[in-house]
Amino acid sequence: MNFTFILMLLVSVNGFSQKFTKDEKAFILAGDTKMALPIYQINNEHQHRVLLAQSQEISPKDKTLPVLIERMRLALAATEGGVGIAAPQVGINRRVILVQRFDKTDYPVEYFINPKIIWRSELLNKGPEGDLSIDKFREAFYRSYSIRLEYYDLDNNKHDEMVEGFTAVIFQHETDHLSGILIQDKFRNEKALQYKEVKVYQKIKN
Repeated sequence: MNFTFILMLLVSVNGFSQKFTKDEKAFILAGDTKMALPIYQINNEHQHRVLLAQSQEISPKDKTLPVLIERMRLALAATEGGVGIAAPQVGINRRVILVQRFDKTDYPVEYFINPKIIWRSELLNKGPEGDLSIDKFREAFYRSYSIRLEYYDLDNNKHDEMVEGFTAVIFQHETDHLSGILIQDKFRNEKALQYKEVKVYQKIKN
């Protein structure tokens, strides 16, 4: 049994093996850990590069992860009307997002580790979106009305659920951040596409 096979076996048994690097831990734990991390902006060259980078998976059991999640929650709470945030927006290129669940009672903000959208509906919804990392940007976008999502919690449990409506839009926006996709670029790309608007609830004339 060679070393490569053993390594692959260990990864398959233990799940996500990637943990925060020494530099990432130092960044997350810097200053007062009970304070929000600053939200990165595209008008800063270094921060813009971080926002455009691909994010990597993280071990759900990394001991620094709960600190990152809490500091992201505080960053989101400090905004005026923010409904979601992704780890790259606080300087960490890892697959972690927070989403406000408008599909649940009291609209809780929940965390999602290594989220992956595995299905999107063909039915699209068009609505305005802004971005915490782009000042004064707000445009209308097409998003799938419903999605199927896989993700992990801090106990390394895997979850699978269907989400629809505005909450599904937030998930799609935040997972775009994990792929380095910013809505200002998405808006420019969508201008070249043609969509047929379907009025789902329009009464059919006889």
